[in-house]
Amino acid sequence: MSVSHRAFALVGLLSAAALALSTSERPAVAADHFDSPSRTDPLVNPAPDTPADIADVYVWHTASDLVIALTFAGPQPAGRPPTYDRDILYTINLSNAGSPTDPEVQLRFRFGRDSSGNVGVEVSGLPDGGPPLVGPVEQTLTRNGILVRAGLYDDPFFFDLQGFRETRSSGNLSFVSSRSFFTGQNDTAVVFQIPRSRIETGQQLNIWATTARFGGRLP
Repeated sequence: MSVSHRAFALVGLLSAAALALSTSERPAVAADHFDSPSRTDPLVNPAPDTPADIADVYVWHTASDLVIALTFAGPQPAGRPPTYDRDILYTINLSNAGSPTDPEVQLRFRFGRDSSGNVGVEVSGLPDGGPPLVGPVEQTLTRNGILVRAGLYDDPFFFDLQGFRETRSSGNLSFVSSRSFFTGQNDTAVVFQIPRSRIETGQQLNIWATTARFGGRLP
C-alpha cells in the first residue's frame, strides 16, 4: 500500500487526498486537513471554505466488503452540527484497471433539503449500475448489498498539529506523543460499504477523493 497527496482545481475550488491499495497489507496513513491552506486553513484564510476541505480518506476491507470513509469539513468542536453544503460535489474515485489515475468507478454525492427543510444525500455512480441512491442523512441507505451513511463522526485522526507547526517554524522536533489536536473534535463524513466482488479486478486499487464547489472561482 502506498500513499500520495494531490491538490488541483476543478469547477472552482477542489481539494484531493489519495490512497493506493494493493494486496500487500502494508499500512497507510493519509491526511489532507487544511489543503490547500490558502483556501481552507483558518490560520491562513480568515474565511476558509470549510465544507470543501477534505479531512481524510480511510479504506479497509473484510473478507467480503470494501469500506471507504471520506471525512470533511473538520475538525469542528464537539457540539457543532454537521456540514451539509448543497453547492459542493464530493467524489471518491476508484481506479481498478489500466492507468492508476483514470477512475473506472466514481462515487459522487451531494446534499440538499426537501420542502420541509430535512437534509438528504444523493449518491450516484454506485457500482451496481442503478440510478442515484437518495435518502436522509444520519441513516444507513442500502441497495444490492451496498451501504451508504452520511453524518457526524468523531475525528479518528491522531496528530500533534501544534508540535508540527512548532517543528516547522523552529527546525527543532517539538512533537508530544500524548497530544492530539483532533481528539474530541468532529468531522462530517460519508461511509460506503461495497461488496468486494463489485470493485476488485485482480489489479491494484487506487482511491482518491475530490471536492468541487459549484460557481466557485480559482484564486
